[in-house]
Amino acid sequence: MANRLAAETSPYLLQHADNPVDWWPWSPEAFEEARRRDVPVLLSVGYSSCHWCHVMAHESFEDRATAEYLNAHYVSVKVDREERPDVDAVYMEAVQAATGRGGWPMTVFLTPDGEPFYFGTYFPPEPRHGLPSFRQVLEGVRAAWTDRREEVAEVAGRIVEDLAGRSIGYGDGGDAPRPPRPEELGAALLGLTREFDARHGGFGGAPKFPPSMVLEFLLRHHARTGSEGALQMVEATCEAMARGGIYDQLGGGFARYSVDGAWIVPHFEKMLYDNALLCRVYAHLWRATGSERARRVALETADFMVRELRTPQGAFASALDADSDDGTGRHREGAYYVWTPAELRGVLGEEDAELAAAHFGVTEEGTFEEGASVLRLPDADGPADAGRIESVRSRLLAARSGRPRPERDDKAVAAWNGLAIAALAETGAYFDRPDLVEAATAAADLLVAVHLDTGGRLARTSRDGAAGSGAGVLEDYGDVAEGFLALYSVTGESCWLELAGTLLDTVLRRFTADDGTLYDTADDAERLIRRPQDPTDNAAPSGWTAAAAALLSYAAHTGSSRHREAAERALGVVTALAPRVPRFIGWGLAAAEAALDGPREIAVVGPAGDPATAVLHRTALLATAPGAVVAVGEPAADGAGGADGGGGADADTPALLRDRPLLDGRPAAYVCRHFACDAPTADPERLARTVGAVGASAGA
Repeated sequence: MANRLAAETSPYLLQHADNPVDWWPWSPEAFEEARRRDVPVLLSVGYSSCHWCHVMAHESFEDRATAEYLNAHYVSVKVDREERPDVDAVYMEAVQAATGRGGWPMTVFLTPDGEPFYFGTYFPPEPRHGLPSFRQVLEGVRAAWTDRREEVAEVAGRIVEDLAGRSIGYGDGGDAPRPPRPEELGAALLGLTREFDARHGGFGGAPKFPPSMVLEFLLRHHARTGSEGALQMVEATCEAMARGGIYDQLGGGFARYSVDGAWIVPHFEKMLYDNALLCRVYAHLWRATGSERARRVALETADFMVRELRTPQGAFASALDADSDDGTGRHREGAYYVWTPAELRGVLGEEDAELAAAHFGVTEEGTFEEGASVLRLPDADGPADAGRIESVRSRLLAARSGRPRPERDDKAVAAWNGLAIAALAETGAYFDRPDLVEAATAAADLLVAVHLDTGGRLARTSRDGAAGSGAGVLEDYGDVAEGFLALYSVTGESCWLELAGTLLDTVLRRFTADDGTLYDTADDAERLIRRPQDPTDNAAPSGWTAAAAALLSYAAHTGSSRHREAAERALGVVTALAPRVPRFIGWGLAAAEAALDGPREIAVVGPAGDPATAVLHRTALLATAPGAVVAVGEPAADGAGGADGGGGADADTPALLRDRPLLDGRPAAYVCRHFACDAPTADPERLARTVGAVGASAGA
């Protein structure tokens, strides 16, 4: 018999709808039930593509005896961390503060008032590796709740008090917060250099995550300063990832992370946000260097997102699972992706199988479980016969498509769709792929139609074209605004600029404190034990840095001093964190590079159908100048107002395009900072030199 989760829309919650555990979704009613029964709350947080979440579900939540004990002594609440990042953030902060580590599944025991008093992540069904069994934990927590209630209340009170003291505030004293100066960004570069893995690329050791936001900072830092060391770290890391097992050598796209330090064996789940961010990084690396490998990986990753993650409604699904059926009815991590020499021979025949094994690093010993190998490119020199390798690759991909596929979490998360919109719009524009721009536009249309209400508020998720119940958090507003601004730069359709402004006005009104600090939830959101607030970038840009970057870009498009000042205040936290933890503030560092450079504002004016307009527009989009913004459109009529939109015949014309006439009747480009412009040019080569459009000479 199904439990209460059967009425939910989250694929993760629906995975637990047939558990014998009497699950509740996160709701006031669940906590009221705990008060009525005078029992603690078990909070279990995970997500659909989480391998260990599935393991704990099979071992414990599907076990009838465990479920009966839970149902008798607890109110059990299941939360999808991707649907309710606010709940996840608050309790993960408590877990990490108490235990020094975190992860999913997250297991937290709460009072009926939502106060945490005991924590963990995965618990096995039997004692193992120093961990108590889940049943032992349940019995121990119940005994404490029954026999030592005052002690439980004291612990819960201390934890809540500690969390309350962690809020970030600029306060009233001292100087106003400011963006980082060149010396602070230099200190961040030095810190990254110290942590750089010169042998394998990336930063730190195992497990090793793709450092997409740090790579974006390094590309921008190189563009601003000419630092060869910054560019070399990007090139080495992107090369190592693209040749490693973390990259799908057959179908494109990146797995979540590498379990080793050399990018050989991934954790096989594929997340939309990773692929959107990395698609953009590789496209920007091509833009900076003309690298053919970067071009190929950017396009293959874009095609992966459209092929594997696009929903029938036009949005992009959240993730693909790590696990799938291995053909015997057993679910196993990586089963869809790994190969043995025998499997190669079965598809390719003896001769081509030998070539494929050497090219993709497939051995009898294997690099993964049960003698299987993760495909990678161990030979840096590449194949001697590229045509034959491409034939092998296409045949292996066709054979793999017949295997049982990993499950897909098909809910659309607003923030991650915003990142995908930006990546696909830019990649499509760089490489003359209008289909990718169309896919970005369709996703943006879905967000407007389903996620965005008339008051400028976003829903966090949707599924099957219907919005979920969770309110959008700060990262949703920042990342969707980022996507809309990128789409505006590529298409010239001013509605996307206007919608970005609507979202950012909500950020200023609902998420920003009087002193300029930002919160992850709106001021009228559900009250938790603490209002979550985290400026550090993790797997994706934090809401704080995403909002700062989008505010900065919007100000560059419009000349709005209000949005510029808000961006600069928000970047004050980067000033504090950049020299100490640069790996965890990469998006903020990238935004700070843009602020230092201006960012450059490039206005292209000319008839829409004129090839000369198109050439100037594409050259402008290929600018490596950090965070440069691009506007394209017909020249405004005379007297159409300046940066502050002061009326005139074309007051609806975006501000960056006003007072920008043609040059002797020809399409022209204006390069500006803070709306102070250089002399216009009709020469694409001159424009390319001015804005660092290296990729313009490489062609599409």
